[in-house]
Amino acid sequence: MIVGTRESKLAMRQTQIFLDLAREQHPETEFTIKGMKSSGDLDLTSSLDELQGFGAFVRELDAALLSGTIDVAVNSMKDMPIQMPDGICIPAVLPRAAAEDVVIPCSLDELHAGAVVGTSSIRRAAMLKSLRPDLNTAQLRGNIQTRISKLDDGEYDAIILAKAGLDRMSIQHKMSVLSIDDFIPAPAQGAIAVTCRSDKPDVISILRCINDQSTLTEVTVERGLMRLMGAGCSSPIGINAKLSSKNIRVRAISFEYSEIPIKIDVTIPIDYTKQDLFLIASSLKGEY
Repeated sequence: MIVGTRESKLAMRQTQIFLDLAREQHPETEFTIKGMKSSGDLDLTSSLDELQGFGAFVRELDAALLSGTIDVAVNSMKDMPIQMPDGICIPAVLPRAAAEDVVIPCSLDELHAGAVVGTSSIRRAAMLKSLRPDLNTAQLRGNIQTRISKLDDGEYDAIILAKAGLDRMSIQHKMSVLSIDDFIPAPAQGAIAVTCRSDKPDVISILRCINDQSTLTEVTVERGLMRLMGAGCSSPIGINAKLSSKNIRVRAISFEYSEIPIKIDVTIPIDYTKQDLFLIASSLKGEY
């Protein structure tokens, strides 16, 4: 089975996480990795949100799936388009890592007025402006190591990154974890999705054995809300769903539909209906 992935160190590490789980469940199956460069890896000048708008980090992998060049693809789920391409499905979502964002090298409270914070996300920039309007933001592109190097070289006073990537790469650095109550992550942040062609039942069967149902439940809520809002992975919207034994807590914030951010913190039943999600989506759009 040929496993497609981006060539970045983080993407390769995430693919190794998948392979460890897959080989444990299917020791009889031979897996090989095929590294690929995405449009997002090649274009280091456009803003990240412009690139995410057309799936720049996944579309080459999607094309390889559809052409049969690879059998499965491993992606950071937050980079994937909310609407999946025809012919591609998501049989497996791996156990979620930390969903939080972090500030390196200090907390937001420790930054002086006028400090420059590097981020490539308009969601992070909008939330930063909401919490600390006296701070400035600047575009930051590159892999994790490159971004940290730019910080250490003095190009920024601080940078914001996803904690999951740092944890997976075992990167140790002075940092402050941002509470999800105050700084709501991107939908599906911390989750790894494994995709394949919809017409490959044998591959789907293999992948379903490693699916983490709790994570799938959470990201389905998060991506479902985005779909109902007509939003995409580049929208300035944060959504985090947290599953418990009794319900699902949904924390969300939107800077997309009004001058003042709309923030909600609600719980829905585990057996929620589409109407439950519709009411939340409508609230985030300022319709209720």
